[in-house]
Amino acid sequence: MEKHIEAYLVRRVSELGGRAYKFVSPANRGVADRVVCLPNGQTWFVELKAPTGRMSPLQVHFQTEMARLNQNYTCLWSKDDVDTWIANHA
Repeated sequence: MEKHIEAYLVRRVSELGGRAYKFVSPANRGVADRVVCLPNGQTWFVELKAPTGRMSPLQVHFQTEMARLNQNYTCLWSKDDVDTWIANHA
């Protein structure tokens, strides 16, 4: 379930000494689930999905906007994805 992947991300980031803030922007639907601040100074917008989930059109739009603005964005679909992302960015 998505909530388990999200809890796993929060725990893994915390273990590194970082923070994974829940991101809610009422006037802007489709924003990423978490803003992750890593101890190395990187900030990421992270969307979390269950393996059987799908991104909504608004989420795809947010992803496109982050790319246009040259921001760090990722969508993670499993605990394995979280582990791989941590290994590549921590």
